[in-house]
Amino acid sequence: MEKFVQRLDQAKKAIDDADYVIIGAGAGLSTAAGVEYTGQRFRDNFQDFIEKYGVQDMYSATFYPYATQEEKWAHWIRHVNLNRYSVGKTKIYQQLLELVKDKEYFVLTTNVEHQFWINGFEDERIFATQGDYGLMQCEKACHKKLYSNEELVHEALDKIEDCKIPSELVPVCPVCGGNMEINVRKDAYFVEDGKWHQMSENYSKFLRKVDGKVVFLEIGVGFNTPTIIRYPFEQMTYNTPEATLIRLNLDYPQAISENKDKTISFDEDVGEILDYWLSRI
Repeated sequence: MEKFVQRLDQAKKAIDDADYVIIGAGAGLSTAAGVEYTGQRFRDNFQDFIEKYGVQDMYSATFYPYATQEEKWAHWIRHVNLNRYSVGKTKIYQQLLELVKDKEYFVLTTNVEHQFWINGFEDERIFATQGDYGLMQCEKACHKKLYSNEELVHEALDKIEDCKIPSELVPVCPVCGGNMEINVRKDAYFVEDGKWHQMSENYSKFLRKVDGKVVFLEIGVGFNTPTIIRYPFEQMTYNTPEATLIRLNLDYPQAISENKDKTISFDEDVGEILDYWLSRI
């Protein structure tokens, strides 16, 4: 416990002293916030899909080869409602904002539940690289416009029967007449619209102005898509003289050998860590 407190204090001091804080957020952050894709939450909300298709969790269920658009969209309607529209503000995201709100901060995230926006992080300080559950696109990306699915989700949610939505509610591309898809990166057809490119440019501009002490605060980033956050954070930590990498990860907290003296690792509970840091403000 003593070493845990020492690491907590060391990390808090690094954040306090930093001129810039760059947050890298992966799925582990949302899981810590209660947006879990497995276990009881999955069983409580997808029992009919479990029985019919044998799906094991919400994440893998998004890749299931549903035979019809009515089935595919029944899954997505429930999934998006549960994880995008029903969660609301969460304690851990609120705590994270409290920790960095007075800092020059930026958020790079692979999460798609919109939690950073919902919890009040500034729009121009967020780059969600992998999409947003609240948006739809043409399945074959025939054009680059994205569409809100909120009205569809609320209309279709109570009309799901036998794991299907009514055919008349299945969304159709307004340009080519083909199928629609949720705007999440899963294949070569992922649409990067004007907003996506603006977020990317905002991040690039932020990195260009970083000078002095910088903390890379990496939370819940594993090896699903390590080239987006984990590896670049390690590289920038190595290349930046006054950088500290703070890595919160239950499964993969280790530092690479090149950064062992610049990394503070935690495999403890994210909520407990944030509680401690905020008690020291």
